[in-house]
Amino acid sequence: MTAKTPGVSEVFRKAFTFAVGIGGVVVFWALGMPLPFLLGPLFGCLLAALMRLPVTKAGKIGVIMRTVLGVAIGTSITPEVVGRMPQMAASLSLVPVGVMLTALIGFPFFRKVYHYDVATSWYAAMPGGLQEMVLFGKEAGANVRALTLIHATRLMIIVLIAPVVLTQYFDAELDNPIGAPAATLPLHEMAIMAVAAIAGWKGAERIGLFGASIIGPMLLAAALSLTGVIHHRPPAEAILAAQFFIGIGLGAGYVGVTLKEIRRDVVAGVIFVVIVACLAAILAEVVIFFELVPPVDGFLAFAPAGQAEMAVLAIVVGADLGYVVLHHVARVFLIITCAPIASRLAGVKRGASATEKPKDQSAGKT
Repeated sequence: MTAKTPGVSEVFRKAFTFAVGIGGVVVFWALGMPLPFLLGPLFGCLLAALMRLPVTKAGKIGVIMRTVLGVAIGTSITPEVVGRMPQMAASLSLVPVGVMLTALIGFPFFRKVYHYDVATSWYAAMPGGLQEMVLFGKEAGANVRALTLIHATRLMIIVLIAPVVLTQYFDAELDNPIGAPAATLPLHEMAIMAVAAIAGWKGAERIGLFGASIIGPMLLAAALSLTGVIHHRPPAEAILAAQFFIGIGLGAGYVGVTLKEIRRDVVAGVIFVVIVACLAAILAEVVIFFELVPPVDGFLAFAPAGQAEMAVLAIVVGADLGYVVLHHVARVFLIITCAPIASRLAGVKRGASATEKPKDQSAGKT
């Protein structure tokens, strides 16, 4: 689904994308903007994509960088965090409520307002990970391009707005130390973390675990943390690199987007993200009102974005990473396991959209 620039090799595209990302970091750093390693590449690649310059997604290296976040999350799972899990039960119970309300509002929105086919409407309404929702939608015969743009828009807007909310509404600082420099960490622990990242990722892939590049390393690193094998988070340089490639991935997701797609799919994604953000704000306000968690933790736990993006924000703001990510894992787990079953009950069948297309089904094709 990615538009290719004629006569431009993939090696050049990747090099050019990397240069654009670096340029975005430099500009954001020079202007004193927040999260330069995340938002700089995002804005740079987004602008380049809209200008139809030859940028591309990070590919395999982007996936590898996600394993770094998986290890960072896993190392935050300490005996103290495990001991507090019963206290999180009330907060976690709101996760399925949020998923159900989002589906009940989102499905008719995409179906009745934008006239997408049944499969596309259903998986566009699911606030899960982009890759998983596109994969499920493809199997059901949905409009893959539309799903990609809708979910990419949701993730991008949340990543852009969340830092503003954190700093302006919660008076949070985005300069929390993200980790110790590599030069100060024990070499044997960094080696163990590297093995945990790759082994956890590939092991999770082998058994078909969803979100393998994050969940696998997270589970393995958590086991190592709980048993006292590792005591540190991955080095700051690795976490900055993960931010960089997440930013590239979000910005480059708009490569080849057409004006027609912007008017239909991207605008639909913008409107829907406002809806899900309002629902998330209500749920976050509930846990904050009853003082179940600190305000920043509650906001990040219910923000309708992906595990990787929220993990980055939780790290830079100094939130309880274990609490935040546990809620996102619970949400994604519910969607991954229940969405295909619920979709059958909603009338979504394999290949449904192949015979039932909206009047403007040409939207979303390049």
